Amino acid sequence: MELEFKEHKGNVTETEPLSMENLGEGALGFDEPHRGQLREGTIMQRREDGLVVDIGAKRDGIVPLADLAQLGEETFEPGQTVPVIVVQPRNNDGNVELSIAQAKQQEDWLKAEQMKNEETVCEATVLESNRGGLTVEFGRLRGFVPMSQLIGFGQIRQATERYRRLNALVGKKMLLKVIEVNRGRRRLILSQQAAAKEWRAERRRQLLEELQPGQVRTGRVSQITNFGLFINLGGLDGLVHVSELSWGRIENPAEVYHVGQRIKVKVLSVDRERQRIALSIKALVPDPWETAEQRYTIGKLVEGKVSQMADFGVFVELEPGVEGLLHNSELLSDEQREELAVGTNVLVKVIRIEPDRRRIGLSARRVGREEWEQWYAEAAARAEAQEQARREAQAQAVPESESAESLLAEDEIFDEETLDSDILLDDETSEDFSEDVLETPEA
Repeated sequence: MELEFKEHKGNVTETEPLSMENLGEGALGFDEPHRGQLREGTIMQRREDGLVVDIGAKRDGIVPLADLAQLGEETFEPGQTVPVIVVQPRNNDGNVELSIAQAKQQEDWLKAEQMKNEETVCEATVLESNRGGLTVEFGRLRGFVPMSQLIGFGQIRQATERYRRLNALVGKKMLLKVIEVNRGRRRLILSQQAAAKEWRAERRRQLLEELQPGQVRTGRVSQITNFGLFINLGGLDGLVHVSELSWGRIENPAEVYHVGQRIKVKVLSVDRERQRIALSIKALVPDPWETAEQRYTIGKLVEGKVSQMADFGVFVELEPGVEGLLHNSELLSDEQREELAVGTNVLVKVIRIEPDRRRIGLSARRVGREEWEQWYAEAAARAEAQEQARREAQAQAVPESESAESLLAEDEIFDEETLDSDILLDDETSEDFSEDVLETPEA
């Protein structure tokens, strides 16, 4: 049978005979393969020398055994669709030589470029270390993380210590971000620092969506200021204003809390637009004034501590959050006022209580002489017992060297807990919060 086709040249139509000799592959629907081309093929047969793959060309495609060996234990079956790279459009046997290993590497390069463009974060295993940084596994590629892109290496001056820490990371997984892709030079650069920044931003977004007023969360104290505590909730800091630390009076938060301390807090409010989170510690415990009337009745003797001096009298703290007023008219004498100071213990008698107004009236002059002498004797006995307990504890204390080792062990445990969460800690918001202290909700 002779095939014909018509070629139009202007207004002239010419008819030429068409034979298999002058018929190109394109005319039969074949796509001529080109070196380096990424294609998709179907496995037709598994032979001793490799795989026969149909890629839609006139000639068979062959994946040699040497190429399959690079794929490890991955198995292939007839009918399976696989990506391939054209290595030679025509080898010595007249077939198209293909590579699945190179195709999968090509897919990894494309994935790396996509991750760089989309600024996404990936997890990779550290394969080895060298003087400049770390080599990591990225699919079937190897990426490099320069030391300048690692977290925590900027302050290490000694080369031996840098090498020790780099070597300790081999075999571990870390979050990374692709920052450079150059297929021509086979250059794939990743960054832990960039991943940390990206992770923090994503974690902030998630936290702001999740947090709701009334929730109870556990965080770490990331910073202590004179106006309160910053609590890291795992990517975002919230502020516990000094007024929300305790029902009692806390003048200096640094005397009560320390950086790194784990603590539970209650969410008071969330400003998602300004990324402000107001937290409270005292909201987790009952207001002592709600049951104060049960503990303080008129005529009851109470020992308290002077918390504040005023022109009209002395404020005495009976318990954290509950203060009473010892008016000047209820002092023993003017000399007693001169003897009192903030922090001084004093024996008083309850003479008035108004829980709804959060007020308790106290008196020192209505305390009987026998009552005062008994209190004084009991206070002296308590002080002696405390001193005796202190001396016994000191005598049983471990040697200084053992104590130092114990402290070191505790520090190491803390470091191990926080090394993987370095990217969680963020104090970028602390400076901004100081401007908004007056806007923090009060109890």
